[in-house]
Amino acid sequence: MTQTQKILVTGATGTVGRQVVAELLDRGHEVRALTRDAAKASFPARVELVEGDLTEPDGLAPALAGVTGLHLITFGGAASSPLETGPRILEIARSAGVRRVTVLHGGGPTPLEDAVRAADGVDWTVLMPVEFMANALEWADGIVTNGEVREPFVERLSAMVHEGDIGAVAAVALTREGHGGQEYVITGPEVLTVADKVRTIAAAVGREITLVELTEAEAVAQWRAAGLPEDVIGFLLMVYGNTPEEGRTVSGTVEKITGRPARTFAGWAAEHAELFEGRS
Repeated sequence: MTQTQKILVTGATGTVGRQVVAELLDRGHEVRALTRDAAKASFPARVELVEGDLTEPDGLAPALAGVTGLHLITFGGAASSPLETGPRILEIARSAGVRRVTVLHGGGPTPLEDAVRAADGVDWTVLMPVEFMANALEWADGIVTNGEVREPFVERLSAMVHEGDIGAVAAVALTREGHGGQEYVITGPEVLTVADKVRTIAAAVGREITLVELTEAEAVAQWRAAGLPEDVIGFLLMVYGNTPEEGRTVSGTVEKITGRPARTFAGWAAEHAELFEGRS
């Protein structure tokens, strides 16, 4: 049995951070969750909430005291800008006795991830998940209101991953030996088209959902109307129009690291069916 350890999770209120917290708790570990505003955070009573900001690393020493593992994100502050404070965060973490660090890949090179990879004296692991299953929640309003999903590049392929599986891989890397210096591409167990995803959600909610294929220009107009920045729109056009091989290839990482199969999109859709039925 793995010895109980105390882990500090940053980005704990995010889509992945919450899953890292949940997985660590399920495995019997102690969790300290870092947040900029504890009054707005909601976690199980067993979670120790501490306030802090990754953009101000000198204030993190109390949060790091007594922890053996640290989960990091690459963006921070009110504007969620790329963090430039990685070297100082890692210096304080090493001084506090942190032995293992995981970092959630930010989609490309970032100063904090570079600092983690260069860190001496800690076992670091880079988590590189592909498309989150939770991204399908962007379709919920259209499904509830009009019974349709409007997307471009509907034949694009995705090995999308359940966010809980990202948390599970992180929890193992933070609490067990053998994962230092590794980067893990984390995927689901199958490759799906947009049409596959829509059919799966329709089965979960028991109603027909129409898939409307948009042209590239129509998609750009829709994204702009939704307020997406131009750099995000450009990124979406790139990854949807020409999905990288790792984004459409099952990696097997989840089962290799956790010992259980990766969770399916059908299971995810069943878990979230009420959000596509307007019952949330």
